[in-house]
Amino acid sequence: MTTNSHRVFLILAIALAAGVLLPEAVYADDSKDRFGWTLHKPEEVGISRDGLNKVREVIQKNIDKKVIAGAVTAIVRNNKLVWFEAQGIRDAPTGAKMEKDDIFRMMSGTKPVVAVAVLILMERGKLTLDDPVSKFIPEFKEQRVAVAEKWAKDAKGVKLVPAERDITVKDLLTHTSGLMSSGDGLNPGPGSLVNKIERRPDDTLADYVPRLGAAALDFQPGAKFRYSALAGFDTLLRIVEITSGQTAEEFLQENLFKPLDMKDTSFNVPEGKKARLVSIHSSRKDGFRVEKHLFGEGPWKYYSGAGGLFSTAHDYMQLEVMLLNKGALNGKRIMKPETVELMAKNHVSKLFAEWFPPMTAGHGFGLGVRVVEDKAKGGGRGVGAFGWGGAYGTESWADPELGVAAVMFIQMQSGLPNVTSGFQQALRKAIVK
Repeated sequence: MTTNSHRVFLILAIALAAGVLLPEAVYADDSKDRFGWTLHKPEEVGISRDGLNKVREVIQKNIDKKVIAGAVTAIVRNNKLVWFEAQGIRDAPTGAKMEKDDIFRMMSGTKPVVAVAVLILMERGKLTLDDPVSKFIPEFKEQRVAVAEKWAKDAKGVKLVPAERDITVKDLLTHTSGLMSSGDGLNPGPGSLVNKIERRPDDTLADYVPRLGAAALDFQPGAKFRYSALAGFDTLLRIVEITSGQTAEEFLQENLFKPLDMKDTSFNVPEGKKARLVSIHSSRKDGFRVEKHLFGEGPWKYYSGAGGLFSTAHDYMQLEVMLLNKGALNGKRIMKPETVELMAKNHVSKLFAEWFPPMTAGHGFGLGVRVVEDKAKGGGRGVGAFGWGGAYGTESWADPELGVAAVMFIQMQSGLPNVTSGFQQALRKAIVK
Protein backbone atom coordinates (compact mmCIF):
# COMPACT_ATOMS: atom_id res chain seq x y z
CA MET A 1 0.00 0.00 0.00
CA THR A 2 1.08 3.58 -0.40
CA THR A 3 0.90 4.64 3.27
CA ASN A 4 0.94 2.94 6.65
CA SER A 5 -2.51 4.29 7.48
CA HIS A 6 -3.81 2.81 4.24
CA ARG A 7 -2.24 -0.52 5.13
CA VAL A 8 -3.74 -0.53 8.61
CA PHE A 9 -7.21 0.20 7.31
CA LEU A 10 -6.91 -2.38 4.56
CA ILE A 11 -5.95 -4.87 7.26
CA LEU A 12 -8.76 -3.92 9.66
CA ALA A 13 -11.38 -3.01 7.17
CA ILE A 14 -16.39 -5.10 9.15
CA ALA A 15 -33.46 -12.81 15.79
CA LEU A 16 -35.51 -11.04 13.33
CA ALA A 17 -38.28 -12.58 11.24
CA ALA A 18 -37.32 -13.64 7.77
CA GLY A 19 -38.38 -11.96 4.60
CA VAL A 20 -39.72 -8.51 5.49
CA LEU A 21 -37.52 -5.80 3.97
CA LEU A 22 -36.24 -4.08 0.98
CA PRO A 23 -36.52 -4.77 -2.63
CA GLU A 24 -34.46 -1.58 -3.76
CA ALA A 25 -33.63 3.52 -2.90
CA VAL A 26 -35.12 8.85 -2.13
CA TYR A 27 -37.85 9.41 0.20
CA ALA A 28 -40.59 11.08 2.11
CA ASP A 29 -41.85 9.28 5.20
CA ASP A 30 -43.56 5.96 4.40
CA SER A 31 -43.23 6.51 0.65
CA LYS A 32 -41.40 4.39 -1.89
CA ASP A 33 -38.44 5.81 -3.75
CA ARG A 34 -37.15 5.11 -7.22
CA PHE A 35 -35.37 2.00 -5.96
CA GLY A 36 -38.50 0.59 -4.37
CA TRP A 37 -37.28 1.17 -0.82
CA THR A 38 -39.66 2.60 1.77
CA LEU A 39 -38.31 5.08 4.31
CA HIS A 40 -40.09 4.69 7.63
CA LYS A 41 -40.58 7.09 10.51
CA PRO A 42 -37.65 6.49 12.89
CA GLU A 43 -39.99 6.65 15.89
CA GLU A 44 -41.50 3.36 14.73
CA VAL A 45 -38.32 1.55 15.68
CA GLY A 46 -37.09 3.53 18.68
CA ILE A 47 -34.79 5.96 16.88
CA SER A 48 -35.00 9.71 17.36
CA ARG A 49 -35.11 12.22 14.51
CA ASP A 50 -32.73 14.47 16.42
CA GLY A 51 -30.35 11.54 16.65
CA LEU A 52 -30.49 10.99 12.91
CA ASN A 53 -29.80 14.68 12.40
CA LYS A 54 -26.62 14.10 14.41
CA VAL A 55 -25.72 11.31 12.00
CA ARG A 56 -26.07 13.80 9.15
CA GLU A 57 -24.00 16.35 11.07
CA VAL A 58 -21.15 13.89 11.65
CA ILE A 59 -20.85 13.23 7.93
CA GLN A 60 -21.30 16.89 6.97
CA LYS A 61 -18.67 17.99 9.49
CA ASN A 62 -16.13 15.72 7.83
CA ILE A 63 -17.12 17.04 4.42
CA ASP A 64 -16.83 20.67 5.55
CA LYS A 65 -13.41 19.99 7.04
CA LYS A 66 -12.30 18.41 3.73
CA VAL A 67 -11.69 15.09 5.45
CA ILE A 68 -13.97 13.33 2.96
CA ALA A 69 -15.49 14.44 -0.34
CA GLY A 70 -18.83 12.74 0.19
CA ALA A 71 -20.63 9.70 1.55
CA VAL A 72 -23.71 7.54 1.20
CA THR A 73 -25.12 6.20 4.47
CA ALA A 74 -28.06 3.95 5.31
CA ILE A 75 -29.57 2.56 8.52
CA VAL A 76 -32.12 -0.21 9.04
CA ARG A 77 -33.61 -1.11 12.42
CA ASN A 78 -36.06 -3.91 13.09
CA ASN A 79 -36.36 -4.50 9.34
CA LYS A 80 -37.38 -0.91 8.62
CA LEU A 81 -35.26 1.53 6.67
CA VAL A 82 -35.09 4.79 8.65
CA TRP A 83 -32.12 6.53 7.04
CA PHE A 84 -30.73 6.72 3.52
CA GLU A 85 -28.80 9.80 2.46
CA ALA A 86 -26.13 10.99 0.05
CA GLN A 87 -23.97 13.94 1.06
CA GLY A 88 -21.10 15.82 -0.56
CA ILE A 89 -19.68 15.19 -4.00
CA ARG A 90 -18.86 12.19 -6.15
CA ASP A 91 -16.06 13.86 -8.10
CA ALA A 92 -14.02 16.91 -7.05
CA PRO A 93 -12.92 18.17 -10.49
CA THR A 94 -16.49 18.35 -11.83
CA GLY A 95 -18.25 19.02 -8.54
CA ALA A 96 -20.79 16.30 -9.37
CA LYS A 97 -22.83 15.69 -6.24
CA MET A 98 -23.03 12.31 -4.57
CA GLU A 99 -26.15 10.29 -5.40
CA LYS A 100 -27.70 7.44 -3.44
CA ASP A 101 -27.17 4.96 -6.26
CA ASP A 102 -23.52 5.81 -6.88
CA ILE A 103 -21.12 2.91 -7.29
CA PHE A 104 -18.15 2.29 -4.99
CA ARG A 105 -15.04 0.12 -5.15
CA MET A 106 -15.61 -2.31 -2.31
CA MET A 107 -12.01 -3.44 -1.89
CA SER A 108 -11.94 -5.71 1.20
CA GLY A 109 -15.69 -5.25 1.56
CA THR A 110 -15.68 -8.02 -1.05
CA LYS A 111 -14.49 -10.54 1.54
CA PRO A 112 -17.79 -11.06 3.44
CA VAL A 113 -19.51 -11.77 0.12
CA VAL A 114 -16.98 -14.47 -0.65
CA ALA A 115 -17.37 -15.87 2.87
CA VAL A 116 -21.13 -16.16 2.29
CA ALA A 117 -20.50 -17.92 -1.03
CA VAL A 118 -18.22 -20.45 0.67
CA LEU A 119 -20.82 -21.07 3.38
CA ILE A 120 -23.57 -21.62 0.80
CA LEU A 121 -21.42 -24.30 -0.80
CA MET A 122 -20.73 -25.78 2.63
CA GLU A 123 -24.48 -26.10 3.18
CA ARG A 124 -24.76 -27.91 -0.16
CA GLY A 125 -22.13 -30.44 0.85
CA LYS A 126 -19.57 -29.24 -1.69
CA LEU A 127 -16.92 -28.50 0.95
CA THR A 128 -16.29 -28.35 4.69
CA LEU A 129 -14.44 -25.77 6.70
CA ASP A 130 -11.85 -28.37 7.66
CA ASP A 131 -11.11 -29.38 4.07
CA PRO A 132 -7.47 -28.76 3.13
CA VAL A 133 -7.09 -26.31 0.30
CA SER A 134 -5.03 -28.98 -1.47
CA LYS A 135 -8.20 -31.07 -1.85
CA PHE A 136 -9.33 -28.55 -4.46
CA ILE A 137 -6.01 -27.11 -5.61
CA PRO A 138 -3.30 -29.82 -5.49
CA GLU A 139 -0.49 -27.25 -5.75
CA PHE A 140 -1.15 -26.37 -2.08
CA LYS A 141 0.18 -29.72 -0.82
CA GLU A 142 3.26 -29.79 1.40
CA GLN A 143 3.78 -26.07 1.72
CA ARG A 144 6.71 -24.59 3.59
CA VAL A 145 6.91 -21.96 6.32
CA ALA A 146 9.35 -19.06 6.31
CA VAL A 147 11.22 -18.55 9.56
CA ALA A 148 13.25 -15.36 9.79
CA GLU A 149 15.55 -13.82 12.36
CA LYS A 150 14.42 -10.40 13.52
CA TRP A 151 17.27 -8.82 11.63
CA ALA A 152 16.46 -10.51 8.33
CA LYS A 153 16.08 -8.08 5.46
CA ASP A 154 16.28 -10.50 2.55
CA ALA A 155 16.09 -14.19 1.71
CA LYS A 156 19.53 -14.84 3.24
CA GLY A 157 18.03 -14.40 6.69
CA VAL A 158 15.17 -16.83 6.11
CA LYS A 159 15.02 -20.58 6.47
CA LEU A 160 12.17 -22.75 5.20
CA VAL A 161 10.66 -25.51 7.31
CA PRO A 162 7.82 -27.93 6.45
CA ALA A 163 4.28 -26.85 7.31
CA GLU A 164 2.94 -29.01 10.14
CA ARG A 165 -0.32 -29.44 8.24
CA ASP A 166 -2.06 -28.22 5.10
CA ILE A 167 -3.92 -24.94 5.31
CA THR A 168 -7.70 -25.32 5.38
CA VAL A 169 -10.73 -23.47 4.09
CA LYS A 170 -11.32 -22.23 7.65
CA ASP A 171 -7.73 -20.97 7.90
CA LEU A 172 -8.33 -18.80 4.83
CA LEU A 173 -11.68 -17.49 6.13
CA THR A 174 -10.14 -16.54 9.48
CA HIS A 175 -6.79 -15.18 8.25
CA THR A 176 -4.89 -17.84 10.18
CA SER A 177 -3.30 -19.52 7.14
CA GLY A 178 -0.09 -17.46 6.91
CA LEU A 179 -0.62 -17.22 3.14
CA MET A 180 1.07 -13.97 2.01
CA SER A 181 -0.10 -12.20 5.15
CA SER A 182 0.40 -8.76 6.60
CA GLY A 183 2.82 -9.68 9.34
CA ASP A 184 2.55 -7.39 12.35
CA GLY A 185 0.00 -5.09 10.71
CA LEU A 186 2.31 -2.57 9.12
CA ASN A 187 4.92 -4.83 7.59
CA PRO A 188 4.61 -8.00 5.51
CA GLY A 189 5.39 -11.41 6.95
CA PRO A 190 8.71 -13.25 6.52
CA GLY A 191 7.42 -15.16 3.51
CA SER A 192 7.59 -11.92 1.52
CA LEU A 193 11.38 -12.09 1.70
CA VAL A 194 11.42 -15.27 -0.37
CA ASN A 195 8.14 -15.29 -2.31
CA LYS A 196 8.40 -14.10 -5.92
CA ILE A 197 4.90 -14.83 -7.18
CA GLU A 198 3.48 -12.23 -9.51
CA ARG A 199 0.09 -11.97 -11.13
CA ARG A 200 0.23 -11.45 -14.89
CA PRO A 201 -2.07 -8.98 -16.66
CA ASP A 202 -4.13 -11.66 -18.40
CA ASP A 203 -4.38 -14.08 -15.48
CA THR A 204 -7.69 -15.42 -14.22
CA LEU A 205 -8.18 -17.02 -10.82
CA ALA A 206 -7.63 -20.39 -12.48
CA ASP A 207 -4.25 -19.20 -13.79
CA TYR A 208 -2.90 -17.44 -10.74
CA VAL A 209 -4.20 -19.15 -7.62
CA PRO A 210 -2.42 -22.50 -8.21
CA ARG A 211 0.88 -20.60 -8.28
CA LEU A 212 0.16 -19.40 -4.74
CA GLY A 213 0.68 -23.00 -3.63
CA ALA A 214 4.40 -22.39 -4.00
CA ALA A 215 4.31 -19.49 -1.52
CA ALA A 216 6.20 -19.85 1.74
CA LEU A 217 3.74 -19.33 4.60
CA ASP A 218 4.45 -16.67 7.21
CA PHE A 219 3.78 -19.01 10.15
CA GLN A 220 2.49 -22.47 10.93
CA PRO A 221 -1.20 -22.76 9.91
CA GLY A 222 -3.56 -21.79 12.72
CA ALA A 223 -0.85 -20.34 14.95
CA LYS A 224 -1.59 -16.64 14.46
CA PHE A 225 -4.06 -14.13 13.05
CA ARG A 226 -2.35 -12.19 10.30
CA TYR A 227 -4.49 -10.51 7.66
CA SER A 228 -4.09 -11.98 4.18
CA ALA A 229 -5.07 -8.89 2.22
CA LEU A 230 -5.24 -10.52 -1.21
CA ALA A 231 -4.11 -14.14 -1.54
CA GLY A 232 -6.36 -15.78 1.05
CA PHE A 233 -9.74 -14.70 -0.29
CA ASP A 234 -8.65 -14.91 -3.91
CA THR A 235 -7.91 -18.56 -3.16
CA LEU A 236 -11.32 -18.98 -1.54
CA LEU A 237 -13.07 -17.56 -4.58
CA ARG A 238 -11.19 -20.01 -6.79
CA ILE A 239 -12.48 -22.81 -4.53
CA VAL A 240 -15.98 -21.42 -5.09
CA GLU A 241 -15.43 -21.74 -8.84
CA ILE A 242 -14.05 -25.27 -8.59
CA THR A 243 -16.76 -26.63 -6.29
CA SER A 244 -19.66 -24.89 -8.06
CA GLY A 245 -18.52 -25.49 -11.64
CA GLN A 246 -19.25 -21.82 -12.42
CA THR A 247 -17.21 -18.67 -12.77
CA ALA A 248 -17.14 -16.47 -9.67
CA GLU A 249 -19.38 -13.90 -11.35
CA GLU A 250 -21.90 -16.53 -12.43
CA PHE A 251 -22.12 -18.13 -9.01
CA LEU A 252 -22.48 -14.86 -7.12
CA GLN A 253 -25.05 -13.47 -9.53
CA GLU A 254 -27.18 -16.60 -9.39
CA ASN A 255 -26.95 -17.32 -5.66
CA LEU A 256 -26.58 -13.89 -4.07
CA PHE A 257 -26.91 -10.83 -6.23
CA LYS A 258 -30.11 -11.71 -8.09
CA PRO A 259 -31.97 -13.19 -5.09
CA LEU A 260 -31.01 -10.16 -2.98
CA ASP A 261 -31.78 -7.63 -5.74
CA MET A 262 -28.16 -6.44 -5.76
CA LYS A 263 -28.45 -5.07 -9.29
CA ASP A 264 -25.33 -2.93 -9.25
CA THR A 265 -22.83 -5.39 -7.76
CA SER A 266 -20.24 -6.97 -10.05
CA PHE A 267 -16.52 -7.31 -10.78
CA ASN A 268 -16.75 -4.94 -13.75
CA VAL A 269 -18.90 -1.82 -14.02
CA PRO A 270 -20.98 -1.89 -17.24
CA GLU A 271 -20.36 0.98 -19.62
CA GLY A 272 -23.82 2.42 -19.04
CA LYS A 273 -23.21 2.70 -15.29
CA LYS A 274 -19.70 4.17 -15.28
CA ALA A 275 -20.99 7.72 -14.84
CA ARG A 276 -22.14 6.63 -11.37
CA LEU A 277 -18.68 5.48 -10.28
CA VAL A 278 -17.38 7.55 -7.36
CA SER A 279 -13.87 8.96 -7.75
CA ILE A 280 -11.18 8.01 -5.25
CA HIS A 281 -10.02 11.16 -3.49
CA SER A 282 -7.14 12.19 -1.30
CA SER A 283 -7.40 15.27 0.86
CA ARG A 284 -4.83 18.01 0.22
CA LYS A 285 -4.30 21.49 1.65
CA ASP A 286 -5.71 22.99 -1.53
CA GLY A 287 -8.66 20.57 -1.72
CA PHE A 288 -9.20 17.08 -3.07
CA ARG A 289 -7.17 15.22 -5.64
CA VAL A 290 -8.50 12.28 -7.66
CA GLU A 291 -6.33 9.19 -7.27
CA LYS A 292 -5.91 6.09 -9.40
CA HIS A 293 -7.50 2.83 -8.33
CA LEU A 294 -4.98 0.49 -6.70
CA PHE A 295 -6.10 -2.33 -9.01
CA GLY A 296 -6.10 -0.25 -12.20
CA GLU A 297 -9.05 0.75 -14.32
CA GLY A 298 -10.14 -2.58 -15.82
CA PRO A 299 -11.97 -4.31 -17.32
CA TRP A 300 -10.82 -7.32 -15.32
CA LYS A 301 -10.63 -10.98 -16.23
CA TYR A 302 -9.26 -11.58 -12.74
CA TYR A 303 -12.11 -11.63 -10.21
CA SER A 304 -10.46 -10.81 -6.92
CA GLY A 305 -12.29 -12.33 -3.97
CA ALA A 306 -10.19 -10.14 -1.72
CA GLY A 307 -11.17 -6.79 -3.18
CA GLY A 308 -12.58 -6.85 -6.70
CA LEU A 309 -16.27 -6.03 -6.32
CA PHE A 310 -18.05 -2.79 -7.17
CA SER A 311 -21.34 -2.07 -5.44
CA THR A 312 -23.75 0.46 -3.95
CA ALA A 313 -24.96 1.27 -0.45
CA HIS A 314 -28.35 -0.13 -1.43
CA ASP A 315 -26.94 -3.48 -2.52
CA TYR A 316 -24.78 -3.99 0.53
CA MET A 317 -27.65 -3.11 2.82
CA GLN A 318 -29.58 -5.95 1.21
CA LEU A 319 -26.72 -8.29 2.14
CA GLU A 320 -26.47 -7.00 5.71
CA VAL A 321 -30.20 -7.26 6.37
CA MET A 322 -30.19 -10.80 5.03
CA LEU A 323 -27.49 -11.60 7.59
CA LEU A 324 -29.39 -9.73 10.31
CA ASN A 325 -32.43 -11.85 9.44
CA LYS A 326 -30.32 -14.97 9.91
CA GLY A 327 -30.09 -15.79 6.24
CA ALA A 328 -33.39 -14.68 4.68
CA LEU A 329 -34.75 -11.61 2.91
CA ASN A 330 -38.09 -10.96 1.23
CA GLY A 331 -39.13 -14.57 1.56
CA LYS A 332 -35.93 -15.88 -0.01
CA ARG A 333 -33.63 -17.97 2.14
CA ILE A 334 -29.96 -17.60 1.22
CA MET A 335 -28.42 -19.38 4.20
CA LYS A 336 -29.58 -21.38 7.19
CA PRO A 337 -29.82 -19.49 10.53
CA GLU A 338 -27.20 -21.75 12.08
CA THR A 339 -24.83 -20.96 9.21
CA VAL A 340 -25.12 -17.22 9.85
CA GLU A 341 -24.51 -17.89 13.54
CA LEU A 342 -21.38 -19.84 12.57
CA MET A 343 -20.21 -16.95 10.41
CA ALA A 344 -20.68 -14.45 13.26
CA LYS A 345 -18.95 -16.59 15.90
CA ASN A 346 -15.38 -15.85 17.04
CA HIS A 347 -13.26 -18.68 15.62
CA VAL A 348 -9.81 -17.43 16.61
CA SER A 349 -10.03 -17.05 20.40
CA LYS A 350 -7.80 -14.09 21.38
CA LEU A 351 -5.64 -14.13 18.26
CA PHE A 352 -7.46 -11.23 16.59
CA ALA A 353 -7.77 -9.12 19.74
CA GLU A 354 -4.05 -9.48 20.43
CA TRP A 355 -2.94 -8.89 16.85
CA PHE A 356 -3.15 -5.09 16.75
CA PRO A 357 -4.65 -4.08 20.13
CA PRO A 358 -5.19 -0.36 19.43
CA MET A 359 -7.83 -1.36 16.88
CA THR A 360 -8.64 -5.03 17.55
CA ALA A 361 -8.89 -5.27 21.35
CA GLY A 362 -12.36 -6.36 22.44
CA HIS A 363 -13.06 -8.05 19.11
CA GLY A 364 -12.95 -11.58 17.78
CA PHE A 365 -12.91 -12.78 14.20
CA GLY A 366 -15.52 -14.96 12.55
CA LEU A 367 -15.69 -16.25 8.99
CA GLY A 368 -14.69 -13.22 6.94
CA VAL A 369 -15.93 -10.70 9.54
CA ARG A 370 -14.78 -9.18 12.81
CA VAL A 371 -17.09 -9.62 15.76
CA VAL A 372 -17.62 -7.28 18.73
CA GLU A 373 -17.05 -9.09 22.03
CA ASP A 374 -16.59 -6.19 24.45
CA LYS A 375 -19.27 -3.49 24.41
CA ALA A 376 -16.77 -0.93 25.70
CA LYS A 377 -14.61 -1.53 22.63
CA GLY A 378 -17.47 -1.69 20.12
CA GLY A 379 -17.47 2.02 19.33
CA GLY A 380 -21.26 2.10 19.46
CA ARG A 381 -21.88 -1.35 18.01
CA GLY A 382 -23.53 -3.98 20.21
CA VAL A 383 -21.94 -7.20 21.39
CA GLY A 384 -22.11 -9.71 18.55
CA ALA A 385 -22.17 -7.09 15.78
CA PHE A 386 -20.26 -8.40 12.78
CA GLY A 387 -18.99 -6.90 9.54
CA TRP A 388 -15.97 -5.67 7.62
CA GLY A 389 -14.81 -2.71 5.55
CA GLY A 390 -12.72 -1.77 2.55
CA ALA A 391 -9.55 0.24 2.07
CA TYR A 392 -11.32 3.20 0.46
CA GLY A 393 -13.83 3.52 3.29
CA THR A 394 -16.76 1.22 2.54
CA GLU A 395 -18.02 -0.09 5.89
CA SER A 396 -21.07 -2.23 6.66
CA TRP A 397 -22.25 -4.43 9.50
CA ALA A 398 -25.15 -6.29 11.08
CA ASP A 399 -25.86 -5.83 14.79
CA PRO A 400 -28.27 -8.43 16.20
CA GLU A 401 -28.20 -6.98 19.73
CA LEU A 402 -29.43 -3.58 18.54
CA GLY A 403 -31.49 -4.92 15.62
CA VAL A 404 -29.48 -2.69 13.29
CA ALA A 405 -27.87 -3.01 9.88
CA ALA A 406 -25.76 -0.08 8.75
CA VAL A 407 -23.78 1.06 5.72
CA MET A 408 -21.36 3.96 5.39
CA PHE A 409 -19.62 4.30 2.02
CA ILE A 410 -16.88 6.77 1.12
CA GLN A 411 -14.01 6.65 -1.40
CA MET A 412 -10.90 8.13 0.18
CA GLN A 413 -7.39 6.88 -0.37
CA SER A 414 -6.68 6.80 3.37
CA GLY A 415 -9.80 4.83 4.28
CA LEU A 416 -10.42 7.09 7.31
CA PRO A 417 -11.73 4.70 9.97
CA ASN A 418 -12.24 7.70 12.29
CA VAL A 419 -15.16 8.79 10.09
CA THR A 420 -16.73 5.37 10.51
CA SER A 421 -16.30 5.64 14.26
CA GLY A 422 -18.13 8.97 14.37
CA PHE A 423 -20.96 7.58 12.24
CA GLN A 424 -21.49 4.46 14.33
CA GLN A 425 -21.35 6.38 17.62
CA ALA A 426 -23.94 8.87 16.36
CA LEU A 427 -26.11 5.96 15.26
CA ARG A 428 -25.90 4.35 18.70
CA LYS A 429 -26.91 7.60 20.42
CA ALA A 430 -29.88 7.92 18.07
CA ILE A 431 -31.34 4.68 19.46
CA VAL A 432 -33.59 5.70 22.35
CA LYS A 433 -35.37 2.40 23.06
